[in-house]
Amino acid sequence: MARSPSDPSGAAPAGPSAQAVAAYLRAHPNFLLEHPDLVHILTPPARTTEPGPGAGVVDMQQFMLKRLQGEIDRLKRDQRELVQTGRSNLAIQTRVHAASLALLGASTFEHLIQIVTTDLAVLLDVDVVMLCVEPNGASVPVVRTAGVQVLAAGTVDRLLGEGRDVMLRPDVMGDPALFGAAADLVRSDALIRLRVSPKAPVGMLAFGSRRDGAFHQSQGTELLSYLARVLESCVRAWLDLPI
Repeated sequence: MARSPSDPSGAAPAGPSAQAVAAYLRAHPNFLLEHPDLVHILTPPARTTEPGPGAGVVDMQQFMLKRLQGEIDRLKRDQRELVQTGRSNLAIQTRVHAASLALLGASTFEHLIQIVTTDLAVLLDVDVVMLCVEPNGASVPVVRTAGVQVLAAGTVDRLLGEGRDVMLRPDVMGDPALFGAAADLVRSDALIRLRVSPKAPVGMLAFGSRRDGAFHQSQGTELLSYLARVLESCVRAWLDLPI
């Protein structure tokens, strides 16, 4: 490496002197306000009180700086949690979009049911997905196949409540009426009402996970509701049902 003409030794140039830094800070008294992250690493001198009339006065400078450092730490934690939540939401959104495309790509009605009862579990990273239906005298018969659970009349309203479309339960024992032979696996579930058509059986999607807390009340339900609406549209299209 060529040596600089101004530095024959080739050594790295020295940083500014302490006097230069002090002079700069005096000329820019708002520097720490504009760069609050530096407060976290700078150590201010302790202010001691000399004996005399002012003895025993509480030094508020140290208290205020510690509080500011604590606030900076809290903001950093909040920022990390926000980034983590954003990444998690993006991953879930990507999975739901892939599941929606799979439903829309079904080649037959039977293929659609197969996608719901087998492929969705993999696409959504859950352990089991069941399509639950109530035979309620609708003109469309219930499809009886693996992954389809036939419920007693009124079960959907009993579980979700009338007018409610989604329920997330963080800590449950899997219900065999919903999950069949896979019920022993389920420790957390999500139940979504299906409103296909007045001429179709009352329906519900049941997602089950073996992890406690995989579904919980603080989660958003918009994406699950969106997936249910996609499935409703697909069923109506294949069976030529009215809305």
